[in-house]
This record gives sequence, C-alpha cells and structure tokens, in this order.
Amino acid sequence: MTTSKIKKDGLVFKAIAYITTGIFALLCLFPFVLLIISSFMDEQEIITEGFKLIPKHVSLSAYQFLFQNPTTMIQSYGVTIFITVAGTVGGLAIMSMAGYVLNRKDFRYRGGFSFFMYFTTLFSGGLVPTYILMVKYLGMKDNILAMVIPGLCSAWSIFLMRNFLKSIPDSLYEAAIVDGAGDFRIYWQVILPVAVPSLATVGLFTALGYWNEWYNAMLYIQTPAKWPLQYFLKRIVDQANIQILVAQGIQVDTNNLPSESIKMATAVMSIGPIILLYPFAQRYFVAGLTIGSVKG
Repeated sequence: MTTSKIKKDGLVFKAIAYITTGIFALLCLFPFVLLIISSFMDEQEIITEGFKLIPKHVSLSAYQFLFQNPTTMIQSYGVTIFITVAGTVGGLAIMSMAGYVLNRKDFRYRGGFSFFMYFTTLFSGGLVPTYILMVKYLGMKDNILAMVIPGLCSAWSIFLMRNFLKSIPDSLYEAAIVDGAGDFRIYWQVILPVAVPSLATVGLFTALGYWNEWYNAMLYIQTPAKWPLQYFLKRIVDQANIQILVAQGIQVDTNNLPSESIKMATAVMSIGPIILLYPFAQRYFVAGLTIGSVKG
C-alpha cells in the first residue's frame, strides 16, 4: 500500500469521524436549544401547537413571573452556592483523605473499612432512621447544614480516589518518608498535587449533586429564606396552577399563568450557572474517571 493511499484513507476516516461526531453533538445540543426557546414561548401557542424551534410569538411572561420576587430568588441562589462550595470542598477533603488512607499498604484495617464502605452501597438505613438521626440526635431541623452533611461522603467517590492513587508509584511515598515527611504532609504536599484529575472528577460529581439539591431541603428546611434554588423552583412548578407563594407576597393571576413555559424557564435558571463549570474541569474529568475506574 502506497503512502498516498494511506494518507487518503486516513483523511476519509477523519472526515467520517468528524461528521459522525458533529451529528451526535447536534443531537445532544437540540434538547438544550429547544429548552431555551420554549422558555420564551407564549403559553397559548404551547398549548395549541406544542413546543417548537421557531415560535410565532416571543413572551417573557415566564421569566417575569419567576422574578416577581427577586429577593427570594437571589436568596435561593445564595443558599445553593453556599452548600455547593461548602459541600464540595468539605467532601473533597474527607473523600481524598479516605482514599489516601485506604490506599496505604501499611494501614492494617483497610480491608475492613473498605468492606463497611462498600456495604453502604448495597443497603441503607432508610428514610425514617435517617430523619430521626438528623432531627433528634444531630438537631439539624431547619439548619442549612442538613443539606451539606448527608452528601459529604460517597463510597463510590472514595473508591474512585483510592483506585486513582494506586497509579502513583510507591517510590513517591518512600522518598517522602525518607525525607522525614509525616502522613499528613505526604497527603498534602505529595499526593494532592498528583491527584488533581481525580479531585476534579469527584469534585464535579459532588458539585452537581449539591447544585441539584432539593430533597433534603424538603425534609428538613422550613424557613423560605433557607430554601436552595432547586427546591424554590420546584415549589413554583408544583404550584403553577394555584395562587403562587402567597406567604411570600407574590400575587399571581392564575387565569393567565404560563405554567408550561415556567417549567422550561425554571430549567434554564437551574442549569445555566453549573453548566459553565464543566469546561474548566473537562481536561481533568476524562483522565480521572478512566484511570480511577480501570485500576483494580
């Protein structure tokens, strides 16, 4: 086979690969574009003609409704940002330290601890014991920390961290010990700089979990000022056909309520900020996920 033939086949393969990837990218992008456009559609047009890419009329009624009480919206954003940052930073600290300890061969009980962590992925205590623990024993009723503490530790993420750390040569640990470094100094100055891909992967999953938090808010949070964004938007959608949030002073004409476009607008409001996080973590995300999942 001549060199020109090989180059020609390579170009054809690249062209097919790029075209196929482009088509799949457009298919993935289509629902997102439809979501944004539908949030600006007129309610009557949605009811009569359904969702479409080119609406006849553009309406801001859904966003006007959402921002009738901007103070509560801003408060919910602030709560969500707080629990996302605090939970992600705290969770990364706990899970990275756990993964580091479980990877240390000189830790005698790492097999037992690994079993107990794995056991939690198969069985859980259930809703009632968890609620009793959080409310009666930890006193977390109507406390913002009730949305932070349950997500601080994930067995799957700990194993991902541990498996990634297995790829680090033992000579790195041994050199640090010879230089007189203690366990915490090895973890802080040697392990963490090397484990950035794994930290980015676990951090992205953790941040997404906290950003989408609403269930624990429904269970434990009573004060509207402490509602996270997702729970606040959920209440709006759930009550889109009745008098909305009367307790917060929002007066709504239910006869002209844009209930369908509100659902789209709330989705845009919730996914907009967090989707900007992925491009910064993308280059670490693939490396951390693949290395952490392949290593035994």
